[in-house]
Amino acid sequence: MNKRLLALILGSCMTASLLGGCATAAPAPAAEAPAAEASTDEAAPAASGDIKIALITMDSIDQHWVTLNEGAQAEAAAEGVTVDFMSPDTKDDSKQIECVNNAVAGGYDAILVAANGPDAISGALNEATSAGIKIIYVDSPANVEAEATFATNNEAAGKTAGEEMLKELQAKGIDSGDIGIVNVNASTQSCVDRETGFRSAFEGTDYNILETQYCDGDAAKAQSIAENYITQGVVGIFGANEGSTTGTGNAIKAAGSDIVGVGFDKSDSIKNLIVDGNLLCTMAQNPDVMGSEGVKAAVSAVNGESLGGKVVDTGVTVLNKDNIQ
Repeated sequence: MNKRLLALILGSCMTASLLGGCATAAPAPAAEAPAAEASTDEAAPAASGDIKIALITMDSIDQHWVTLNEGAQAEAAAEGVTVDFMSPDTKDDSKQIECVNNAVAGGYDAILVAANGPDAISGALNEATSAGIKIIYVDSPANVEAEATFATNNEAAGKTAGEEMLKELQAKGIDSGDIGIVNVNASTQSCVDRETGFRSAFEGTDYNILETQYCDGDAAKAQSIAENYITQGVVGIFGANEGSTTGTGNAIKAAGSDIVGVGFDKSDSIKNLIVDGNLLCTMAQNPDVMGSEGVKAAVSAVNGESLGGKVVDTGVTVLNKDNIQ
């Protein structure tokens, strides 16, 4: 069954589904039923203006995802295709699954997706691929084969974050002590990999990495967790994503502490915390590159090009007070 026919069948389901937590752009006008076609083994390449791409990230709030969408929209304009930012309002597996289902019902040709976790969304993505939709991962993959993945090498970047903290602690003459980690959850693979890399930087040292605490990416929760770590007398705290990092920096600021805070992602709040000396540095990803390269790959895949499941490291930069401007 082709995607356009599937869209007509599922169209009646789409309105009810849209009442949930998945934020979507206004629905496009219903497509006309295709004219009868001669039997052929291969579909003709789609005209650029006819290609519809759904962008589904973990949420629609974090600056990281907003920037990723900006990169995707800029490339969509250059390619002459449509990209709809259909992400949920908060990190929630059921809402993200709903967004994928809406993309299938809406007859999209490709989905750019940053999966909350490797497994929860997999069933919905398998249904999408069965409908002929091309899957491209941006930032965080699931356990379903995709045309391509554009993401940070999170374990390597996490190790860099650990090495930056280690250098600063040693420069302060601190050769041992407890270190806290504020992470999103235990199932978001990208953040789990960051934590793995961070911990590896301290192997063979006298530092003690405490049990990870989770904030679901919420800055207020992260601040509360970081405040508890500060009360315990830690010498450093690592935030594994934007919300975790913002909360960590705010806790250090509120305590007037010289604890070494290192984080991930960039936002105006994080930049200000670095400038003010409340965070040492952050691992700045390139979400705009993920978005733009993801759109290019989606257009190629929809037009029949085999991308072979390639994985592209989109890089990371250590932002600190010296280069933050």
